[in-house]
Amino acid sequence: MTAALALGGCSAGGGGGSSAASGKPTKGGDLTMAWSADIISMDKTMTFDNNSIRVMEQIMEPLFQASADGTKLKPWLATGYTISSDKKTYTIKLRKGVTFSNGDPMTAKDVKFSIDEDTKTGAAGWGFINSAISSVEATDDSTVTIKLKYAWAPLIADLSLFSNGVIPDGYGGKTAAEFYKAPVGTGPYVWDSWKKGQSLKLTANSKYWQKGKPYLASVKWNVVPDANTRKLQVQGGQIDIDDTPDWSSLSSLKSAAGVKATTFPSTQIDYIAFNQKRKPFDDVHIRQAISLAIDRKAMLKAVLFGNGKVANSLLSPGTPFYDKDAGGATLDVKAAKAELAQSSKPNGFTTTLLIASGNPNQASVAQIMQSELKEIGITMNIKQLDPTANKQARLASDFDMAISAWTMDIPDPDEWTSFAVDPTGGSKSAFTSYDNPDVIAINKKAQQETDPAKRQELYSELQKQTSKDAFLAYLYYSPYVYATTDKVQGFHVTPLGNYLLQDVSKTK
Repeated sequence: MTAALALGGCSAGGGGGSSAASGKPTKGGDLTMAWSADIISMDKTMTFDNNSIRVMEQIMEPLFQASADGTKLKPWLATGYTISSDKKTYTIKLRKGVTFSNGDPMTAKDVKFSIDEDTKTGAAGWGFINSAISSVEATDDSTVTIKLKYAWAPLIADLSLFSNGVIPDGYGGKTAAEFYKAPVGTGPYVWDSWKKGQSLKLTANSKYWQKGKPYLASVKWNVVPDANTRKLQVQGGQIDIDDTPDWSSLSSLKSAAGVKATTFPSTQIDYIAFNQKRKPFDDVHIRQAISLAIDRKAMLKAVLFGNGKVANSLLSPGTPFYDKDAGGATLDVKAAKAELAQSSKPNGFTTTLLIASGNPNQASVAQIMQSELKEIGITMNIKQLDPTANKQARLASDFDMAISAWTMDIPDPDEWTSFAVDPTGGSKSAFTSYDNPDVIAINKKAQQETDPAKRQELYSELQKQTSKDAFLAYLYYSPYVYATTDKVQGFHVTPLGNYLLQDVSKTK
C-alpha cells in the first residue's frame, strides 16, 4: 500500500518575511526573543521542556513535519513512504542533497542511528514513542526501512517528533555528552553559545538545504522571568519577540505603537498536577474534591480575559479523537465537600501549590484556588520558584500540586496520552506517578488500532476514565499568545506550539 505525501512546498511556518519595498524577504539581521525560563538541555531524547524543544527544532530536523495548521504531515527530510500490506513495514525515501551544518551528507545511516538512539532511551526518555519499532535498516544511502512489531497507527506522526530529529551517525565521532553541548543537524541554524540562565544564541546555517533560507543571520533567546519586563522590552524595541506575554497585557500590547500581539490556535491544556507519591494525593476522593471545587469560568475571566475555553478532557479540542463528553469535573462545591468527607482527610488538610514566580497568570490561578479550597476545608499555601527552578522541580516530581501545561508536538494523541498515563515512560505519568492498569491497556490498544472509528472509541473510553481518576485537574484550553515588533515578518506558531524560524525575517 502506497502512502506517499505530497510535498507542496517546504515551509511549515507562515510565508517568509517580506520587505515593504520589494515584497521579498529581507536577508540578514539578528532576532532576539525573550522568555521566562532557560533551556534545560539539547539532548533531544531525554529532554521534556518546551523551551529546549523550540531551540532543538531549529537545529535537528525530523523526516516529516506538521503543516502550518498542525493537522497534516508532510515530507521534510523524507520525500515519501510506502507501507506493506500487513502495515508492519514502512519504506521511507530520503531527500537527496541534504547536508549537515558541518558539510557532511545526510544518509540513511544517520537516520537509522538517530531513530535507534531515541528508541534505546526506553522508559528513561522519549523511547516510548518508538516502542513499536522492531528494526531500522539503512537499505541504501537514500532509503530507510522500518519494521514494526505490530501495526502502529502513530508511526509517521512519531517520526515528525523532535526526539527523532536526524543527527550524524555515531554523533560524528563524539560522545553523546560532547555532541549535545553543541549539537549538529540539518536545520536552518547552528549552535553558537549558551550562557546558562542568561541567553542562548544560534547562527544561520550557510549549508541549509532550503535554498535562500534562513533569512536571519542569528537568533537569540534571552531569559527574562518577569512578564512585565518582557512587555516593556518588546514595546521599547530591546527585543523583537515576547514569548508568552501575560493575558492581562494583551489589550495594551495590541494598541502599542510598533507592536503586533497575536493569538494562535493551540492544542494546549493547562492543568493542576497532583503528585500521587505524596499523601493524600494517592486518594482519588481528595483529587476529585479539589477538581470539583475549581471555578474554571472564573479563571477564564480573571486569568485569560475571556481568551480560551473551560477544559473538560485530557485531550484538547485541537487534538484528534477529542471527546467533548469526556466528563471532566465542573464547579460543584456540594459535591466537592462530599468527596472530601469520603476521603482520608475528611476534616481537611494543609498543602502547597507550586507556581512560577513572575508569572501573573499562575499567580491569579493560585489565588483563586486558595480561596476556593478554603471553602471546602483545605488550606493551600503557595510556593513560588523562579521559572527555571520551577520547571526542574516539576520534572523531579518535587511538589504536592503544581500548575503545568501540555501542548501537542505531533498530530496524534498518542504522544500525550502515553506521556500522561503510562508510568513506565520517562515522565512517570506527567510527573504525577498516576498508575491505572486499565487505562494503560486502553492506551496500548489505541496505539495499535489503525481504524479511525475504533481509535475514537478507545480514546473516548480513555478520556472518560482519566476524568474519573482525576489524576490532573483540568483548567482551561488556551491559545498561544506572542508579541512581536512590527519589524518581524513571517513569524507563525502552529497549533503544536512550534515555530520554524527559517521563514522569519526582520526588516531594517
